[in-house]
Amino acid sequence: MMDLLQDVFMRHAILATFLAGVTCSCIGVLVVTMRISFIGVCMSHAAFAGALLGIILGVNPTVTALLLTLVSAGILGPLADRGNFSPDTSLGIIFSSSLGMAFLLLSIVPGPKTEALGLLWGNVLTVGRTDIFILAAVALAIVVLLRLFFKEIQAVVFNREMALASGIPATAVFYGILVCSGLTTVASLNAIGGLLVFSLIINPAAAAYQIASDLRSMFLISALFGVLSGWGGLWLSCLLNLPSGALIIVFSTLIFLGAAAFSSLARSRRNSVAVPYLKGERE
Repeated sequence: MMDLLQDVFMRHAILATFLAGVTCSCIGVLVVTMRISFIGVCMSHAAFAGALLGIILGVNPTVTALLLTLVSAGILGPLADRGNFSPDTSLGIIFSSSLGMAFLLLSIVPGPKTEALGLLWGNVLTVGRTDIFILAAVALAIVVLLRLFFKEIQAVVFNREMALASGIPATAVFYGILVCSGLTTVASLNAIGGLLVFSLIINPAAAAYQIASDLRSMFLISALFGVLSGWGGLWLSCLLNLPSGALIIVFSTLIFLGAAAFSSLARSRRNSVAVPYLKGERE
C-alpha cells in the first residue's frame, strides 16, 4: 500500500475521496433531516444528463453538468413552493425528466460510449488536478456557508414555516441547499459517478442520524463516516481489483448498518434499564 502512495493518481484518489466524503455527507445531513433524501437521486441524474450533453456538443462535460443541475435546482424550488403537492412530488418530476433526457442523450452519443459510461459509474483513480480543485472549492464553500449560517440553517431544518415567521429568509436558505446539492453532485461526478453519488450523500448522513445527539454533532459524525466510506472503498478497490465507486457505496452501506445496529442495541439497553426502574416506582 505504501508503494501505491508514491503514485500521483493514488494521492489524487485519496484526496478526492476525502473531499467528496466531507462534501457529500454534509449536504446529506441537510437532505436527510429535511426529509428530501430523493434530491440526491434527482441531482445526480440531472448532472449525468448535463455531462452527456457536453460530450455530444463537444464541450467540457463538467460545465454542462453544472448548468443543467443549477437549472434543475432553480426549477425545483419554485415548483415545490408554488405547486399544490409535496417536495417529493417535485423531485419525482425533475428526476423522471432528467432520467428520460439522460437515456435519450446516451443513445445519441457518437462513437464509443466509454466516456459516457465512465461518468455514470465514476472512477476515483482517474481524477486529475482539475477535479481536485473543483472538489476542494465546493467543499470549502459548503463548510464556510455552514459555519456562517448555521443558526439559520438549523431553524429551517427544524421547521421551515416557523423559521420564515421568525424573520429568517427560509426560502433563500432552502434554495441555497438545493444549489449546494447540485454543486456537490457535479463536483463528485468523475470521482463517484452519476449513478452512485446520491448514495454517498444519503448513507453517511443516515448513519450519523442514528447516533448523533444534535445537528452539530451529526455534521461531524457524518463527515467522518463519509471520509471512512471513501477511504475504505478505495482500499477495498486496490485489494480486490474491483470498481472503486461501487465499493465506496458498499462501504458506506456497511457503516450505516453498523450504526443502525448500534442505535438499536443502545435503545434496547436503555429500555431494559428503564423498565425495572418503573416497576420499582409502582411498587
